Amino acid sequence: MSRIGKMPIELSGGAKVDIRDHEVLVEGPKGKLTHKRLPGIEIKLDGDTVTLESEGTTGPERALYGLQRALLANAVTGVVQGFTKELEIVGVGYRGEVQGKNLSLSLGFSHPVVYPIPEGITVEIDKNNKVTVGGIDKQRVGQVAAELRALRPPDPYKGKGIRYAGERLRIKEGKSSG
Repeated sequence: MSRIGKMPIELSGGAKVDIRDHEVLVEGPKGKLTHKRLPGIEIKLDGDTVTLESEGTTGPERALYGLQRALLANAVTGVVQGFTKELEIVGVGYRGEVQGKNLSLSLGFSHPVVYPIPEGITVEIDKNNKVTVGGIDKQRVGQVAAELRALRPPDPYKGKGIRYAGERLRIKEGKSSG
């Protein structure tokens, strides 16, 4: 059995869970999230604690058991606290700014790169080079951060580009003359 799946999920900070036939609705002060119920997993609500029980013992069912618990725990955390991911824009002349529902980035191309900000995601820029992506859905926050990083991944020789805050890069040595 999954050790993660056995752990109960505590509802705190005003989170409410509504268990339906094929989905689970999680509400909190920051918004609402719905998740599909995976087959073979029973979800129970006891006061302010959510517990999960697996109906099967085969490999795929045990894996889905832990996955369902992790997805529900992330949904509860998201609607109460939210999730953020920070990126850094590194390079001479590289900068960004939020223009309405778009993020405009100058990344060394001949044109500015315009990225449309998805619904339910907030993007803030501090001092033109610190980007903070936030929202209640952990998967979508991470996906938007990955898409922004993919617009100009860090250069392996100088380190220019968009990187996650705290990301360690291996800088390659240049050509050696001789």
